[in-house]
Amino acid sequence: MQKFIQRNRVFLLHLSFWCVYLSFFVYQITSYRKREIDITEVITHAAANVIFNMIVAYLNYFIFLPRFLEKKKLGRYMLEFFIPFTILMFFRVHLQRYLVDDYTHQVHFFYTTTFIIQAGATSLFIVIFVAMLRFAKEWFEFESKKKEVENEKLQAELNFLKAQINPHFLFNTLNNLYYLAYSQSPNTTEVIAKLSQMMRYMIYDTNHPKVLLSKEIEYMQNYISLERLRLNNQIPIDFTIQGNIHDTRITPLIFITFLENAFKHGISNNSTHAWVKASIVMDGNTCTYKVENSKYTNTKTEAGEKSGIGLQNVQRRLALSYPEQHVLKVEDYPERYSIELKLTLS
Repeated sequence: MQKFIQRNRVFLLHLSFWCVYLSFFVYQITSYRKREIDITEVITHAAANVIFNMIVAYLNYFIFLPRFLEKKKLGRYMLEFFIPFTILMFFRVHLQRYLVDDYTHQVHFFYTTTFIIQAGATSLFIVIFVAMLRFAKEWFEFESKKKEVENEKLQAELNFLKAQINPHFLFNTLNNLYYLAYSQSPNTTEVIAKLSQMMRYMIYDTNHPKVLLSKEIEYMQNYISLERLRLNNQIPIDFTIQGNIHDTRITPLIFITFLENAFKHGISNNSTHAWVKASIVMDGNTCTYKVENSKYTNTKTEAGEKSGIGLQNVQRRLALSYPEQHVLKVEDYPERYSIELKLTLS
C-alpha cells in the first residue's frame, strides 16, 4: 500500500483536491437553496462546474505553464492563457444561467456582474492551486533524482574505498607469505590455502552491500590464523565472540583494518611482551567490537600516523554506511593501544 501511494502520490494529490472541491461545491449549493433539493439538478450543476474548472486548470497545467517555464516569457503566457480562459468563461456563464432558470431571469444573481466576477475568481484560484501541484510534482521528482544521485555517489565512494582495502590486505599478507617462504617455513602451504579462502570471500561475498556477520568473523579468524603461523604461535592472541552472530548482517571489511593495525603496530618479532586481544559482543542489534594491542618502542611511526590510509578509509566507510549508528572510541596509552567500535546493526 505504501509503495502504491509513493508511486501515485501526484495523482492521488490531484484526486483528493477535486474530491474536496466537489464536496464543498455540493454543500454550498444545498445550503443556500431555499426550495426543495433536486438531486439531479445538484449533480448537473456540480458536474458542469467541476468539468469546466478541470478543463481550464489542466489546459494551463499541461500546455500553457510548461511553455512559460520553457520560454520564460510572461506576456506571451498571459495572452495564451487569458484568451481561452475568457472564451470558456463566456460559455460557462451562459450554460449555468441556462441550467438555473432556462434564461427566464427568475434567479437574478446569475445575471449580475458579481456572479461573473465570483465565478472567474474561483476558477483562477483553482488554476493557481493546480499549477502549484505541478511545482510540487517537479519538486518530488527533483528530490527523487537528487537522492538517487547521492546514493550513486555514496555507492561509488564506498566501492572506491573498498577497492583500496583489498590491495592493502594483499600487500600485508604477501609480506607475511614472503617471510614464511624466505625462512622455508613448513606452514607456507597452509598460508597459501588460507589466503585462497580469504581471497574468495573478498572477491565474491564482499560484492554485496551486507554480509553475514558470521562470514566476516570467519574471515577475521583466518587472518588471525595467518598471523599465528607467521609468529610461530609465540605471541598471545586472544579473539572471543559472544552473542548470536548468525542472523545479523554487516557491511563487509569494516572490522579487519583495526585488526591489521593491531598486528602491524603492536607486534614485534623480538618482543617477549607483545600481545593482541580482540572481541565481538552482540547484544540485541548492538555490536561492540574491541581491539587492544601492546605497544613496542622504537616504532618509526608516530601515534597520530599509525593507521595510514587503512584507518582513514574505514572511518569514511563507517560514516557512509552507518551514519549516526556508530561510535568509535580510540585510546592511546603508553603501553597499549585500544579501539572500541559500537554499531547498530539491522
